[in-house]
Amino acid sequence: MNNLKGKVIAITRPAERTAEAAEIVEKYGGIPFLAPTLELQISSSDSLIKLCKMAAELDWLIFTSPTAILSLFKHCKDLDEKLNPRCRIAVIGPRTANFLMEYGLEAEIIPEDYTAEGLLEVFKDIDIRNKKIGLPRTMIARDVLPEGLKERGAQVFVAEAYRSALPNDRKKVNELIKLIIDKKVAAVTFTSPLTVKNLFKMAKEEYKKEEYENQILGHLQNGEVLVAAIGPVTGKALEEYGITALTPEEYTVKEMLNRLADEIAIRNL
Repeated sequence: MNNLKGKVIAITRPAERTAEAAEIVEKYGGIPFLAPTLELQISSSDSLIKLCKMAAELDWLIFTSPTAILSLFKHCKDLDEKLNPRCRIAVIGPRTANFLMEYGLEAEIIPEDYTAEGLLEVFKDIDIRNKKIGLPRTMIARDVLPEGLKERGAQVFVAEAYRSALPNDRKKVNELIKLIIDKKVAAVTFTSPLTVKNLFKMAKEEYKKEEYENQILGHLQNGEVLVAAIGPVTGKALEEYGITALTPEEYTVKEMLNRLADEIAIRNL
């Protein structure tokens, strides 16, 4: 259980989502370094209010993150009462399903592959022609899910539940960048494409081109600092920067960190 003993492991996910990762790193004897490269801001968008008002008409409600659930219930406190009693619910993964249960609702569908593609695969065997589907989420998410559902004849209502922005306070991110340059962090973990893009956007703004390419990207590209991604979508975002990431077979924070701990033990780092 001490595979990460004394190793500094950076966690770049939003601040409100770091607890699980930090706990696992500590369980392995590591030192979690929390440097959120992404800030989630609950939205009061017109589209979210509209989705709340049409709850009684929905045939399906799909949640792709706990934040979407938090936001929808914040603006529609009696959602469980307003919701069409025949409305079916799908979520992207078990963590979102567990969060939903705290609000008194149960997900009927959880895909084996915790991605938009995984959800679409499940809906392949479900007739959703002319069905009304509510999808609260951030508007910068990929269009794979809503477009795929529309192609199968569904009426998809996408509502902005929250915004994903660069952190207002960049102190911890700047500290992380310095740790990467000095190779004082054993690994950096990423849980979404935006956590990747935001880190390098801020690093590029903070450092000169040569230092950015050779010491920041360079250390991550050549494996002097390991990189772990929660799944292939995030892994692909890292590939765009020339970085090969460790990716687990099951796309969860727990399995990502298990994969990382195993790799560090194998390499005897």
